[in-house]
Amino acid sequence: MTRTLQNIRNIGIMAHVDAGKTTLTERILFNAGRIHKTGDVHTGNTEMDSRAVEKAHGITISAAATSLDWQGCDITIIDTPGHVDFTIEVERSLRVLDGAVAVFSAVSGVEPQSETVWHQADRYGTPRICFINKMDSLGADFDGCVADIRDRLGAEPIVVQLPIGAESDLSGVIDLTMMQALTWSDGATEPEVGPIPDALRAQAEKARQVLVEDVVDQDDHALALYLEGKPIDAALLTQLVRQACISGAGVPVLAGSAYRNIGVQPLMDAIAAYCPSPLDRPAVEGRDADGTSVQRAADPKAPMLGLVGKTKQTQHGALSTIRLYAGRLDKGMAVLNATTGTRERVGRILKMHADDHTDLDHAEAGDVVAVMGLKSVRAGDTLSDPKAPVVLDGLVCPDPVIEAVVEAPDAASQSKLGQALATMAREDPSLRVGTDPETGQTLVAGMGELHLQICLEVIATTHGVAAKLGQPRVAYREALTKRAEVDRTLRKQSGGPGQYARVKLVVEPAEDITFVNEVTGGAVPTEFIPAVEAGVRAALGTGTGHGWPMAGAKVTLIDGAFHPNDSSATAFERVAREATTEAFHQAGAILLEPCMKVEVISPADHVGAVIGDLNARRSVVVSSDAGKAGHLIVAHVPLANMFGYVSALRSLSRGRATFSMVLDHYGEVPKAIAEELRIAN
Repeated sequence: MTRTLQNIRNIGIMAHVDAGKTTLTERILFNAGRIHKTGDVHTGNTEMDSRAVEKAHGITISAAATSLDWQGCDITIIDTPGHVDFTIEVERSLRVLDGAVAVFSAVSGVEPQSETVWHQADRYGTPRICFINKMDSLGADFDGCVADIRDRLGAEPIVVQLPIGAESDLSGVIDLTMMQALTWSDGATEPEVGPIPDALRAQAEKARQVLVEDVVDQDDHALALYLEGKPIDAALLTQLVRQACISGAGVPVLAGSAYRNIGVQPLMDAIAAYCPSPLDRPAVEGRDADGTSVQRAADPKAPMLGLVGKTKQTQHGALSTIRLYAGRLDKGMAVLNATTGTRERVGRILKMHADDHTDLDHAEAGDVVAVMGLKSVRAGDTLSDPKAPVVLDGLVCPDPVIEAVVEAPDAASQSKLGQALATMAREDPSLRVGTDPETGQTLVAGMGELHLQICLEVIATTHGVAAKLGQPRVAYREALTKRAEVDRTLRKQSGGPGQYARVKLVVEPAEDITFVNEVTGGAVPTEFIPAVEAGVRAALGTGTGHGWPMAGAKVTLIDGAFHPNDSSATAFERVAREATTEAFHQAGAILLEPCMKVEVISPADHVGAVIGDLNARRSVVVSSDAGKAGHLIVAHVPLANMFGYVSALRSLSRGRATFSMVLDHYGEVPKAIAEELRIAN
């Protein structure tokens, strides 16, 4: 195969947990001849979930990359986690990929994490195709799932396949572009191609007409043929679907059962036919050394430009996943980390297959590869040609919602624990490590209880430290309700050089953190402005003094004063911190807490008990309806009241109910509870 930019596909597989992503990836690898025996999530022998902690829990925790050849295309696939606690893995995968396959359970339809990852892909304008999996499961509903994609995700589904049968009767799919049936007999790896069954012919013809109408406006020639009543052949229809997918006008929808290998090969054909190559994506935009906007197209002859999607510590050193947007990367090449200004040298270049790899001499624009030897890069950093430095936007990293004290088993292990946490925080931007200012204990903050639990298990298995985790606690924030103005002076004279600094600043409610300098006439010398900003940002990190950071605030420095001998950066930083904290108190700070969107699927006879328990947890029940897999209850619940909910729900429903939750918003804590928290803190 002659490798060109046009036949490269960089694809992520994303979904809610248990929708079947990893099983689907296994079948794709098997059909491409990449592996010779398919693994099973339940037995812990899948190719992509290679870490011990993933095998133990039966879920994907860390995004894993692999590559294969199919239909003349060089396809790189990243299997991403489906659990909300590891959403940063989806974020950084989508940041460096060109397209995605969204997997949905035909039984459950669009689930909470399905929505989360879908909107992450929306943020990057990532073209998607949809695979409705588990069509062989009891309760499978293809039409209902398509309606969910339209109604809950706001997408325009372009149905290119219909299932032949459902549940235990599933036998294949109808290809609406070719108007032929693909069926799989038990145990068959290749489909049998034949005519559409007579019983489904009318339904298929109607569905093809809808398909044509959905995409015919993508091309003037095709639209003219349609208006003249002329047929649209399979080749043209395929091209129209591809154009609609890449432009974002719609999302092709396919169906099957990954577990039974039904529909997997047509999905692989669809990845090659519909998903974009690097040439189909817009030129990447960054900033040069002067801050000027710069665009780089996918050109191997342009100056080298790449983004670090992920870093991982291995026994051989740091392994960094790089997406090359332009130029060429050679083994031994000197590159610039344009984000930090440090220089690095490329050791080895690897093509990854889960934990296995193949060495490469070079990589070019459009490639996603791993690099050994980069010592100080982090996820989101830009690697650039030193002669033409460009900085790309990094990753959007969600703030943690939960934190806990982590302790080493003994004093001798404390240093080792610190090194382990530092390594993990470098690998996982959504994991934050800090120190309790009052007790000096080490704090670890993450996206949920499972996130912290997995963190502890990795520390034990990978770093050999049997650390203990304290009781998890909620990551509260504070917000301002009104404007406040403070004029504060620091004046100390006790022999020797004195300390003098005065700042006058205004704080106002805002969605983001902003510092603005409006001082004129040199009231605060330019060299002290960074110190003022540092003091302001330190205060923003602790809010009114209880250790809860501000969710958002605009702080404006409007005046000040200095002494030619007694003023210093230290004095201005201190007075700015004190003035900002005082202003927060005057601005009527309120306490905010993370509120989760909780979806419970319960048998009908346990609905009353489940809703009663949710109400006792300060929930707001949004809806309660009979769903596809049971009674669906949707509620907004403060995270503080969701600890231990797994056991409580199991007890209430005799183990029959299930739930999922995702961060929905930050809401105000009731005044009485907020006061109790302030006293306790």
